[in-house]
Amino acid sequence: MPGTSFENICIFHILDGLRDGLSHYSQPSRAALIYAERPDSPPRICDPQDLLEGHEPKLRDFYLYSSKWRSDGGSSNEIRALDAKEAKLDLSGLISFGARSTAMHYQMWFTDQHPDMCSTGPTRRWLEYAAGLLSQNFDAQNVINLDTAGFMLQHCANHAVRDFIVDERSKLGWLDTQIRVYPFLDAVLSVSGTQEEGAWPKGRMVVVEPSQLESVRFTCRFPEMEQPRLVDFKHVRKLLQAVEDSGRVLVSDGKTVLGIAIGPMPGAYLSAQFCGIHGFLRLKDELICSFHDGRFHSSNLRANLVQLEEQMLETDMEMEQQHTLLQIVSLLVNRVRERKHGCTLVIDTGQEQLDMSGQHFDKPLDLQNSSQLKLACSLAKLDGALHIGRDLKLHGFGCLMDGSSVPGENRARGARFNSALRFTAAHEDIVVVVVSSDRPVSIIKNGVELTALCRFDQIRGLSRPPLLAEWIMS
Repeated sequence: MPGTSFENICIFHILDGLRDGLSHYSQPSRAALIYAERPDSPPRICDPQDLLEGHEPKLRDFYLYSSKWRSDGGSSNEIRALDAKEAKLDLSGLISFGARSTAMHYQMWFTDQHPDMCSTGPTRRWLEYAAGLLSQNFDAQNVINLDTAGFMLQHCANHAVRDFIVDERSKLGWLDTQIRVYPFLDAVLSVSGTQEEGAWPKGRMVVVEPSQLESVRFTCRFPEMEQPRLVDFKHVRKLLQAVEDSGRVLVSDGKTVLGIAIGPMPGAYLSAQFCGIHGFLRLKDELICSFHDGRFHSSNLRANLVQLEEQMLETDMEMEQQHTLLQIVSLLVNRVRERKHGCTLVIDTGQEQLDMSGQHFDKPLDLQNSSQLKLACSLAKLDGALHIGRDLKLHGFGCLMDGSSVPGENRARGARFNSALRFTAAHEDIVVVVVSSDRPVSIIKNGVELTALCRFDQIRGLSRPPLLAEWIMS
């Protein structure tokens, strides 16, 4: 069929570039596409990594048992995003974006929604770029442009964050704005990677609309001719020391640092919270993304304990008891991550308490008591594991874990990780949470790491995407 070869190549380059870009912005991510080139074309699906597996009933009802999705795409050459009524295809655990144009009558893009995302907004903008590029390339039918399309989608983090901020500020009524977002984002990344006397930056910097500056409570302002420019990031990094560990903030108009202020900020202001080697970007109180290693990321950098919660549900513990235990473990893990030292938590869910070798107490610490929970956080610094029972008490610290060698050991992961594999393989009612000093958290049970990241096979090439009806039947 004429055009089939171009169709395959075009979708391959755009989908692979999208997948690769999102995998660097978030955890390893997949991407999928459902499309119909003309108003009367049957829907086709491109899902090389089985992202949509398990959603067949909803897709069947939406695309095959109904034709509402075929609404007139209009005669304009411009791409049009589907509104909420047209795109009401909510699939659990997925982010989607739909669009129409004359070159591509209908397209709906999907990707993974990771549980630790600050916001799905930048990722939706990324899917919007993919939809725009697919329409443009189908319209141009020029294979030379396809490599560029894929490469662009690999490096869209700054653009996706910027476009999301602009869209959200517009919704808040700030269409007529003097704030340039790109220079602020560049300054944030530059400052975050600059040390001062061996220390990483800490403190907060906000950008306020110039028309709103009269409402800012300045503690000091700099003369107009002495205001540091945001592009002088080394100077800005030095100034951050004045607001470190305080309620004060650096205030900027998006071009220069105007002074130091305190108290609430007016309007739809932007803020960057520097927390050492990482930080967070916000629009007012809304968390947009994090930043570290010179890049923006979707993660909120909080420990993801979903797998631990699932293991708790499989025990015979009361729901309230499970919830409290999960809160205790979450606080311990996040406190350890903030202090940047590793630890191991042995969570004993068995009816009979396991006897572990280590330092014990005359009377176990009640972890529901805030002062004793703080003591447990300090004890986590010591070598060895904390032994936490189903009774919500700390029964020991500096505990040793031993066991026979098991499959899946990884010398690159260190002694904590491999000892946890061996120990849990020998004790069925034990779940071990390993926190590494460089922040990763592993949850281990029965000698298996439950938090191991999926490594999806690389997309090597695509035949023509199959009809959606055939895909569902198969």
